[in-house]
Amino acid sequence: MYRGLSVGVVIPAYNEEGFVGDVICEMPAFVDRLYVIDDRSSDGTWEEILEAAREDTHSDASGDSSTSREDTDRLVADGGTSALARRASVGEPIGRVVPIQHRENLGAGGAIKTGYLAALEEDIDATVTVDADGQMDLSHMPRLLDPLAEGEADYAKGNRLLSAEYRAAMPRFRFVGNTILTFLTKTASGYWKTMDPQNGYTAISGDALEAINVEELYEYYGYCNDLLVTLNVHEMRVADVAMPAVYGDEESSIQYSEYIPKVSTMLLRNFLWRLKTKHLVLDFHPLALFYLIGAGLGAAGAVATGLTMITALLSVGIGVSGSSILLLFVASAAFLLFAMVFDMGEHEHLEMQVR
Repeated sequence: MYRGLSVGVVIPAYNEEGFVGDVICEMPAFVDRLYVIDDRSSDGTWEEILEAAREDTHSDASGDSSTSREDTDRLVADGGTSALARRASVGEPIGRVVPIQHRENLGAGGAIKTGYLAALEEDIDATVTVDADGQMDLSHMPRLLDPLAEGEADYAKGNRLLSAEYRAAMPRFRFVGNTILTFLTKTASGYWKTMDPQNGYTAISGDALEAINVEELYEYYGYCNDLLVTLNVHEMRVADVAMPAVYGDEESSIQYSEYIPKVSTMLLRNFLWRLKTKHLVLDFHPLALFYLIGAGLGAAGAVATGLTMITALLSVGIGVSGSSILLLFVASAAFLLFAMVFDMGEHEHLEMQVR
């Protein structure tokens, strides 16, 4: 346990032979449960998980764990809940390690979802997500858990952009892509102070997991961006915690030609869902109308520009004047700016930064 909280760690693993064993064995002693999910790896990842679980020297170190035998029996019986059973085979715990094997490859987000379902079954107070490739400094885990233990946040995530030192350690191509996705995620989620949304080093409270619909979470690599939008709609407090990353011999499995269009489309869909659900259906706030009017004026300006160019090419004496088009774009920008200002003010109380 950590400061009175039972702690579970979800470790998604796909072809992480040579890495995942070290992550398991180096896990802090205060961690009560390790949900290690093999996402149908084609190498020796599963065997390494089982071997590391048997070698874990901290398996008996958390004797004050609040995880009961009843919780464990419920977790492994018939594969756990029906939702969990459809996704994975849950093995008997080996010490504090619960080995879980997916029935089919579900991706990183799918593995995180499986781990969250398992943590819900055992009523874990705080669930941390850690990659299996060793990029995350486990000694910093208390920094993620402290905001939850102190009741200041419902969700904490690492942020490699808060510190100049940490930013410098990030490869340039990752920094550029991360910066773009940070802005898109700020707009979609409403957490305007939150940065580095792709950081998978996170901690979520049991109450927050109970509040959101885990089964409906996005399962592709943009799962962390999707989760932020869901948390905002449920008025959850988010802590952005300065955190370094460790870059070593691991190779990213992300295919950016597929990743960028999928995540961008998902963020746009989630943005519209947040406006509808939180600011029109559950409660009304003018920021939704400002966003919609601004987007509409911008689209009208784009259409007018296109028609004017076409008529000019065809030498047809009709079209929209340049001043009218400019006015449309200026009005669009003004409405969108007002919407963002409203958005920032509306959600400022849900954000905090830990440097």
